[in-house]
Amino acid sequence: MAAATVLANPFTLRKNSSSARLSLFDTNGYYHHRTHKFAFRPSLPKMRPIRRTTCMTLVAAPVLNGVQGIMQEKSGMVDLTALVKVKFSKAGSVKELIRRSVEAATSSVEGGVVLQLVSKDVDPETKKAKLSQEAVLHWSSSSKAEAEHRTYEVNFKIDPNFGLPGAIYVHSRHQDEFFLMSVSVEGIVHFACRSWIQPLTVDSESRVFFCDKACLPSQTPTGLIELRQRELKDLRGDGKGLRLPSDRIYDYDVYNDLGNPDKGTDYARPTLGGGNDPYPRRCRSGRPPTTTDVSAESPPSPSLPAYVPRDEEYGEQKKEFMSHGRKNAILGNIIPLLIAKIFGEKNFYVAVDADNQHKNKSKMTIVSLDKLLDKNPILKILSNIQEAIERMFKLDPPKYISKDAIWGLPDDEFGRRVLAGVNPVSIEKLKVFPPVSKLDPSIYGPQESALKEEHIVSLLEGMSVQQAMGEDKLFVLDYHDIYLPYVDRINSIEGRKTYATRTIFFLTPYGSLKPIAIELSLPLAEQRASSKLVLTPPTDGTAYWLWQLGKEHVCSNDAAIQTLINHWLRIHASMEPFFIAAHRNLSVMHPIFKLLDPHMRYIMKTNSFSRDILINAGGMIETFHAPAKYCMEFSCSAYRDWWRFDLEGLPADLIRRGMAVPDSTYPYGLRLNIDDYPYAQDGLLIWSAIENLVTKYVNHYYPEAILVQDDTELQAWYNESVNKGHADLSNAAWWPKLSTPKDLINILTTIIWTVTGQHAVMNFGQHPYGAYIPARPPFMRRLLPSENDPDYEHFLANPQEYFLSSLPTFTQAAQFAAILHTGSGHSPDEEYIGERNDLSSWASEPEILEAFYEFSLDTKAIAQEIARRNSDPRLRNRCGAGAFPFELLIPSSGSGTTSRGVPNSVTA
Repeated sequence: MAAATVLANPFTLRKNSSSARLSLFDTNGYYHHRTHKFAFRPSLPKMRPIRRTTCMTLVAAPVLNGVQGIMQEKSGMVDLTALVKVKFSKAGSVKELIRRSVEAATSSVEGGVVLQLVSKDVDPETKKAKLSQEAVLHWSSSSKAEAEHRTYEVNFKIDPNFGLPGAIYVHSRHQDEFFLMSVSVEGIVHFACRSWIQPLTVDSESRVFFCDKACLPSQTPTGLIELRQRELKDLRGDGKGLRLPSDRIYDYDVYNDLGNPDKGTDYARPTLGGGNDPYPRRCRSGRPPTTTDVSAESPPSPSLPAYVPRDEEYGEQKKEFMSHGRKNAILGNIIPLLIAKIFGEKNFYVAVDADNQHKNKSKMTIVSLDKLLDKNPILKILSNIQEAIERMFKLDPPKYISKDAIWGLPDDEFGRRVLAGVNPVSIEKLKVFPPVSKLDPSIYGPQESALKEEHIVSLLEGMSVQQAMGEDKLFVLDYHDIYLPYVDRINSIEGRKTYATRTIFFLTPYGSLKPIAIELSLPLAEQRASSKLVLTPPTDGTAYWLWQLGKEHVCSNDAAIQTLINHWLRIHASMEPFFIAAHRNLSVMHPIFKLLDPHMRYIMKTNSFSRDILINAGGMIETFHAPAKYCMEFSCSAYRDWWRFDLEGLPADLIRRGMAVPDSTYPYGLRLNIDDYPYAQDGLLIWSAIENLVTKYVNHYYPEAILVQDDTELQAWYNESVNKGHADLSNAAWWPKLSTPKDLINILTTIIWTVTGQHAVMNFGQHPYGAYIPARPPFMRRLLPSENDPDYEHFLANPQEYFLSSLPTFTQAAQFAAILHTGSGHSPDEEYIGERNDLSSWASEPEILEAFYEFSLDTKAIAQEIARRNSDPRLRNRCGAGAFPFELLIPSSGSGTTSRGVPNSVTA
């Protein structure tokens, strides 16, 4: 054989004269064998924007054929060297290193990690894939220690006719699990494993990992077909039995784990999904039923912890971040709780000094209705201690607080937040006036709204209502129908009072929204003088306080809608089934699995964590939101009556709400009905970048529709996502078809947008916008006073006290703010949109590498464009006096609660 094999452009393979190692060159770049980096020369852009890139080894078929040719030159067995990169559960721990060394020194010769290469070819005699000899790795072997991992070298012996390695078996005989990061054979064939390997006492079977090369099912090498199918079968399990923490089984279940009836009837909750209460499915854990109700799954316990497949668990940095968050929440509450204990609840609130906030100071001011801070030495001492705690533990105050917000948001900020706040996805164009309810009038009263033209016509700058609607000047937050069925039940709970609200906004010539009317509705059983109350901007002192209280009730409605529907339901709950189905039906070799992989990170663990302490009976969500124990039923009703996957993409959602109309002459094919709509403006930048990437990616692997239709794994994934993951809505006519590349592009873009951009807005703005309770109360404790109420005279005499007594207590406010601070932060291991650490999967496909590189550049350009917009004085909803920049869709961020950053996945 010749000393060098020339391959088809652009890659050329050369055999070095001094060894059997290979060097790969192309006309635009070069491959460093010893440093395992693929570097681009100036003719192609550098990959630096993609951080933490793993070894980018080229596995194109011509290259590997060259490897096979070299093997055939030798007689007898051929030695192949592999680098095995591992991470232990206590990375960097001296104690753990000593323990592993002792284990290695005292273990039997049968110990170690057994590895075996699998050929892409089938042995003509056995009809099975060819195997190398076993190679054994011991922790006592010499290794190279790096920041968070260690790299070991092992040697494989293979037959000269072995063919090309396509998979690797891994089996541990050690006592503890370890994280297998990757195996790189001769710097040519790369296995990006990224999975926990269980000890012999737990897992007696070998794990199989496939090479990074992506391929459709029909393109699977013959030696790997059986393994590909077996791996998926193992991941699906048999749907039976208890799940152990070490398991890797992905299956579906209903939400029957939210209650704990064994603690009493107050902790019983209905099962969501599979019956009268439709809901998406969750990952099954298989815990036994409760004693009281066999249909309810028992809650997690030390002996039966919450289950997620082992590879879905949080990493150590994430766990440490959450642990620190919980400790900081406790520390941050010590002084506020002490203040409440000493001075009482009703007369104190913690507020951010807005003037100091603009000077980048984070001083916390204790606001008293009776005494000033500097006149109370005890209070001043406590305040100074609180400031010291906040500085020490970096407990930042809420970032976006308007001046004088202690009495509720001013009208301009109230209107601005529906376009550029933590819940900018509920505002709609007003299409019918007066608004009309769709609820049953025999149960909930007249469908007609109490809003009349005379309430608002004087506020329309000379226009009639119909003219203003025709010119796209009227918008509405309409929470009437979703809330009204629950108002009676909510108002019967001690410390909870609510209305079903509608708020009408007028679009000013400056592009801002001005609230011009609020309708507060109670069901017939809750009638006072009337079941519907209309408020308009105030003309006297009494009307001012009623107007401010009305806006607080709207904010309370909005907080529940944002948390339970727009955040939990539409993102966490509705996306999980797509990812469960991906693990069950898409091989890790499948290009669509590889595309989705970073976007699936942590969602199952986050949802499991949420079911255990957030959305469960008596959990944080019920404790701090108006629907209380009805929170998840509230969410369920929105899934049943409103959620539609085909309208979850950003353009479709904007059109559904009347906030945009299709127009091919505008960017993205949409014309916004409010030009200065920061969420939509910035969101479309990210949506478009995602769509461009997905389009190039899908068209590369599916140039023809028949490939989509004949892809058995792809079709099984989507069918199961719909028919099992969303079984209660599977018969809906609106589900998109999956027959063409365009169909697939739309489905994937919607999923990726939802778990990236949409989740970033819903989650990471919670503390900056919602932690100061007077600006956004999660629930209210009093209804508005009426002239027939016994305490109406007290309201007239002291409206400030009535206002504060309507809000959550001082203690509740402090606790809620601490929870939001923890939940709104980025952990140090966050991976942001535009970043990937698995590019070796496409090392032989420069078209895909270029697409990812362009996507990375797009995200950086988006950050610059958002910064430009936030400094543009013409955009008054994000720049100017009293306005705050909209930063939630800036792609990158540092660690902590930053009010910016778009992670690749649902990590919080």
